Amino acid sequence: MSEASPGPTPGFLVWRLSMKWRVAVDRALAPHGLTHAQYSLLGSLLGMQQSGRQPTQRELADHAGLEPLYVSKLARALESAGLVTRTPHPTDTRAVRLSLSDHGRETTECAVTVVHDLLAQQFAPLGGLDSPRTSAFVRELTALLDAPLDATTSTSSTTKEFQ
Repeated sequence: MSEASPGPTPGFLVWRLSMKWRVAVDRALAPHGLTHAQYSLLGSLLGMQQSGRQPTQRELADHAGLEPLYVSKLARALESAGLVTRTPHPTDTRAVRLSLSDHGRETTECAVTVVHDLLAQQFAPLGGLDSPRTSAFVRELTALLDAPLDATTSTSSTTKEFQ
């Protein structure tokens, strides 16, 4: 059995930071009728559309890092709210393409401004969004996100410790 860590682990700090961020975004976007999850989908969709794409739900899920079933549920709710249009894919009968409605585009652009202001607050301690420290932090986060992480591999080596 290992000794207790003298301070918080990196995993704990990543979890706390992600929870702090999600709560802040939820609170900031509540007046606009959006949640963090809805914003993640809408913001990703806006970015994809601005680059000339009309993604399927699956493509949007992959881009946003969300589960396809969750994206389907979010897309249906956003369609009911008049923010997203879902249309059948022209060649794949199983796929649905997503696009922002005019109202959805306006709402998302407003939400992007709100979230950008939050980002500025979040990264002020590192010197702001354009600082070298923030750029280095982004590189480090990208490296962590790009690293493969397979729960089944780590589970087999640590299972005995918990038995």
